[in-house]
Amino acid sequence: MGETHPSHPEHELEFKNFKKIYTCDGCKQRGFGSRYRCDLCDFDLHTECMVAKPTAHHDFLENSAFKLLYEPPPVKKCFCEDDCRRCCDACGQPVKGFVYHDEKNNWDLHPCCQKLPCEEPSDGVLFKLSEKALSECYFCNKTKRECTASQIEGWSYVSKCKKFNIHVNCLTKKILEGRENRAYQDDNSLALQKLEFSLQRQNRNRRNGNKFVRIMKILFKTIAAILLGDPTIGLTCLVVELLAK
Repeated sequence: MGETHPSHPEHELEFKNFKKIYTCDGCKQRGFGSRYRCDLCDFDLHTECMVAKPTAHHDFLENSAFKLLYEPPPVKKCFCEDDCRRCCDACGQPVKGFVYHDEKNNWDLHPCCQKLPCEEPSDGVLFKLSEKALSECYFCNKTKRECTASQIEGWSYVSKCKKFNIHVNCLTKKILEGRENRAYQDDNSLALQKLEFSLQRQNRNRRNGNKFVRIMKILFKTIAAILLGDPTIGLTCLVVELLAK
């Protein structure tokens, strides 16, 4: 039996697991694998959007008090004449649908980003969330990520030793690389071939050896699963294997 949701009261949503990328009709962000779905309406929700609580808190943002909104609130400050919109404080990407909003501090988090852990161990190395990074990101090779329209850089996972860094947004973009083109919608092999080439090219330029790659692939797998809303994500597991090549 399915469950109803206020955002889609017409029909019940059933929990399904298709190994394909989709766009969540709640937060409007990309997801992969498991989701709550209405086949009649082609309607999908991340699990985190389906079971989102009315209020939330994130330890990384002290004294945060988030409320779940089904639509983003108006922008109070505009940094760009051409693109006035809210962005998630975690990943830096636009907020287009469901959002956890802290009115007092003007903070916003996507429902999946709200689940990001403050600390995550990876092969004996402890990574912590940070707004600043001293080392280059494993994927974009930059210390600072390019800002969004709202000037939000987003969070990074930085190792305790300060040597390793991954931008949260870069990690999400990497797993979805090659899938924005609708021609790739039903062809996992094309997306994986493109991603494999990118990762192999990056790894040829690394000097840190196998340990560095092993640390990064474990962190990659864990955080990508959270951001894409599927703890058993199959595509991520395949990409993790590519990281080791």
